[in-house]
Amino acid sequence: MADQSATKGRRKVRLGTVVSDRMEKTVVVSVERRLAHPLYGKQVSRGKRYQAHDEANEYRVGDVVRIEETRPLSRLKRWRVLELVQRPE
Repeated sequence: MADQSATKGRRKVRLGTVVSDRMEKTVVVSVERRLAHPLYGKQVSRGKRYQAHDEANEYRVGDVVRIEETRPLSRLKRWRVLELVQRPE
C-alpha cells in the first residue's frame, strides 16, 4: 500500500483496530498486513501491536484508527492516533 511506505522526510502511517483502551492516554492498536508466503505463494496474515498516544482518551475497543509514527513519547510509545476511520455499530 502506498500509505505504508516510508520515504525521506515522511512519517509512517498505519491503519489498525484498537484492542485495548485501559491505560491513561494510551491505546493498543493491532495492525494486520497480508503478504505472500515466500515458498508457497499463499496469502498469509501477519500482525503487530503498537501502543499509540491518545491525548483525549476518546478511542474505544473496536475502533478502526489511523496511527502515525512520532518521536519517543515513553518507553514503548512511538506512535500517535491521527484520526478515527470507523466506529463499530
